[in-house]
Amino acid sequence: MNFSEEAGMGRTMAGMANQQTASSQQNRSLIPPHRYRAELAGDIELSWQRHWEDHHTWEAPNPTGKLAESTGEPTENPARLGQRPTFYILDMFPYPSGSGLHVGHPLGYIATDVYGRFLRMCGYNVLHAFGYDAFGLPAEQFAMQSGQHPRVTTQAAIATFRRQLRRLGLAHDFRREVATTDVDFYRWTQWIFLRIFNSWYDADRDKARPIDKLIAEFSSGVRPTPDRRPWAELTAIEQRQLIDAHRLAYRAEAPVNWCPGLGTVLANEEVTPDGRSVIGNFPVYRRPLTQWMMRITAYAERLLGDLEGLDWPESIKMMQCHWIGRSQGARIVFLSEAGDVGIEVFTTRPDTLFGVTYLVLAPEHPLVDVLGSDAWPAGTPASWTQGHLTPRAAVEAYRKAASRLSERERVRETRTKTGIFLGASARNPATGQLVPIFLADYVLPGYGTGAIMAVPAHDERDFTFAHTVGLPLAKVVEPPADWPAAVGDWATAFTGQGVCCHSGNAEVSLDGMPTVRAISAIIAWLESTGAGQGAITYKLRDWLFSRQRYWGEPFPIVYDETGLPVALPESMLPVTLPDVDDYAPRAYSDDEERAPEPPLARAKSWATVSLDLGDGLKTYQRELNTMPQWAGSCWYYLRYLDPANTEKFVDPEVERYWMGGSNGSPRPGGVDLYVGGAEHAVLHLLYSRFWHKVLYDLGHVSTPEPFQRLFNQGMIQAAAYTDERGFYVDAAQVVEHSDGTHTYQNRPVTREYGKMGKSLKNSVDPDDIYASYGADTLRLYEMAMGPLDTARPWSTTDIIGVHRLLQRAWRAIVDEETGVLRVLDAPPDIEIRRATSRAIDAVRTDMAGLRFNTAIAKITELLNSITKTGVCHRETAETLTLLLAPLAPHIAEELWSRLGHPPSVGWQPFPHADPALLAEERVTLVVQINGKLCARLEAPADADAAAVERAALDAPRVQTAVAGRTVRRVITRPPTLVNVVV
Repeated sequence: MNFSEEAGMGRTMAGMANQQTASSQQNRSLIPPHRYRAELAGDIELSWQRHWEDHHTWEAPNPTGKLAESTGEPTENPARLGQRPTFYILDMFPYPSGSGLHVGHPLGYIATDVYGRFLRMCGYNVLHAFGYDAFGLPAEQFAMQSGQHPRVTTQAAIATFRRQLRRLGLAHDFRREVATTDVDFYRWTQWIFLRIFNSWYDADRDKARPIDKLIAEFSSGVRPTPDRRPWAELTAIEQRQLIDAHRLAYRAEAPVNWCPGLGTVLANEEVTPDGRSVIGNFPVYRRPLTQWMMRITAYAERLLGDLEGLDWPESIKMMQCHWIGRSQGARIVFLSEAGDVGIEVFTTRPDTLFGVTYLVLAPEHPLVDVLGSDAWPAGTPASWTQGHLTPRAAVEAYRKAASRLSERERVRETRTKTGIFLGASARNPATGQLVPIFLADYVLPGYGTGAIMAVPAHDERDFTFAHTVGLPLAKVVEPPADWPAAVGDWATAFTGQGVCCHSGNAEVSLDGMPTVRAISAIIAWLESTGAGQGAITYKLRDWLFSRQRYWGEPFPIVYDETGLPVALPESMLPVTLPDVDDYAPRAYSDDEERAPEPPLARAKSWATVSLDLGDGLKTYQRELNTMPQWAGSCWYYLRYLDPANTEKFVDPEVERYWMGGSNGSPRPGGVDLYVGGAEHAVLHLLYSRFWHKVLYDLGHVSTPEPFQRLFNQGMIQAAAYTDERGFYVDAAQVVEHSDGTHTYQNRPVTREYGKMGKSLKNSVDPDDIYASYGADTLRLYEMAMGPLDTARPWSTTDIIGVHRLLQRAWRAIVDEETGVLRVLDAPPDIEIRRATSRAIDAVRTDMAGLRFNTAIAKITELLNSITKTGVCHRETAETLTLLLAPLAPHIAEELWSRLGHPPSVGWQPFPHADPALLAEERVTLVVQINGKLCARLEAPADADAAAVERAALDAPRVQTAVAGRTVRRVITRPPTLVNVVV
């Protein structure tokens, strides 16, 4: 926003602010005693914040349960059920860092607060709560360094966040605050996990169902067992293993990011591209471990298809689509040379089957050990063996090297493709020819089948690998006539669609077919011969749900003498974390072969437990892993609805009231507005959608999607400075010189702009802004900096412009010398009434569209109109106060109270514009001759085409300009434009 009306911005403002500060220090007696300054702003803000808390002003009542009524004064909170539509506003779950907030953090929180206050004034019952995603590795790492229990440091961090956020005057319903580390919260996280564990995905019904329904189907014979044996003939362990293999939460051996230096498994986002841990910079290895998994892949099609009905940014939808990665093609089986092992591949281009010249397996593929050989086949090129004596030795060395790479590094397009010959071959089902089998780290085990058929003539990645290793090309799609070279000399693969060639055998021929039609033809042939079938696959992989950490939710799972998992009954929840002296997983320096030892393994009396689970007292071993940090953030928005409920994670009636579109609202359901950063575009949102859909299938929630509308706020950037070594220095201590250079401790530094944060040493503490200007100024400045969804640079010196805007609003209503009102009770003149109606109309529209910066600009225009008249009428003062109330609630409450009204201004109706005053009586008529400006005239706002044409042609300047020329045509767009063509 341009605050030129406020005496300018940037250096001019900084200079004025400095002059004002110096003058104040020299002679404070010259400052009017009731001027709106930082001290007065602080007193007003703290007073009203105490009032809101004491009177429970912002509590939103539920339809039933302990939160059914607000405990606030009825006159202060007039929201009554059945009278107001509901609106649920949600902020993305913050992690409470021990260093507290910087001014970049609250941008989204202020925006949602402004919007919530506006909606409340527009007649909505608004649910707006806050909480903390407090489990996770950072708190555990700090505990290891400090020796303090993670609970102590986490609670201290939450207290700091809570204090700083409340000082902003956010209108949260504080009764609903939650933290994932609260036992009362993670009891229900464990309960939801048990619902997922005790469910399976019924593909026929396309939904999750209770696991006992699956057992009943196996038992009755409705659903055959995999080997067709009757259910009753299976042993008890075989029955349990079969059921466990179908659960939505299951244990499986999966390749994971194992970090011996941290003693734990890491998520992909916790690993750098070069295969080291983000925390500690330790080596990370890919190795198979038995872990808890979530069968999110069963929901891939629904997660993809249901995006269409969501009001989300298209960029976020595209990111989720890419992450899910739906591919349509065929699964094809290549038999080993002996014909006893089938290698299944998935391809989106089965039409190129005749062009396969080799196969590639992921290093982790289970068939590598089966197909491996003790000797190289005769004629194996030396370049394929890489100097290894045997294929098994080559494979072992290659696997070890691949384990040191992150997945991101393995699939990086610009990376040189590497691989090793397995020493075995497989038969192409279309040509009957044997093709060699390679291992290559660019193939990942979790995508498709972990094996690919390589067609180097028509795939860029295969082309690069074939060129590196020395493998042949086989052209099976005819390039267009202008393709630059013959097959043997191609500089790149031809990957486009075209016409098939060299693609036929005795049973099927694709030659001459367009590739699109050839895909259907080859799939039909594969299915008729049993060599393959049409299929859909996804890049999405099942969710790795185990962490070898202390500071996380314990699993409500124990293991009996068989080693199989047993779910604890609901009556035994919560399973609480034991107190331990050592929170660190067992670290092993750089020993990648050692198995993880979670910290909970050292709590011997907790890890081994005697329980009666219905078949007598027995000894069980607890699950020693904990859940990932994602667990609590998957469902926290549901607990906000009913946090005091001790019987259910949320009452169904309460859930339907807030999430299901109650009170006749046209909402399709889910959180009405979810605001947060785009960095959570995939994982958090995808995981939350998955959990929500499971709960929906099981009848625990009323909507298939959790978040109906998503809005990504931009970030606040700040200047950061690096010294000659490239290290960041404290931005607050950098000196700017008149020639534009900067120094730190008398050494030159280089300025850049980046995201505000601790790592760049450019954070600004909101406590400093509160002390210097007040919370309302910080709120107004962050909303005025630019559109909410864009990045914007922070400049502390620019805040003075916004502060002066509030000073002017205060001065228009309150006498700075006496502190009494200076408003007139007489009605304002027609021009001020028109300006007021225009401001109301524009601000209401901008607020509804989350365009808070332009709303502030319209308020500034109204204040300018008031200032020009030299007086402020009560009607105008009240409107100005109501317009400011969502943005600067403390000063608005104070002004509203001084104007003689009971609190709270936040529950007053937002003003409506008078339609009659929105219409301009006269407008500016622009007259052009041959498209060039000739004159500007005043014209009636309701003038028709004939009237404006007469006015234009009669204007003296127009008559002079057209004298002696022929008027060929007059184009009118009443009432603002006339173009005379001569």
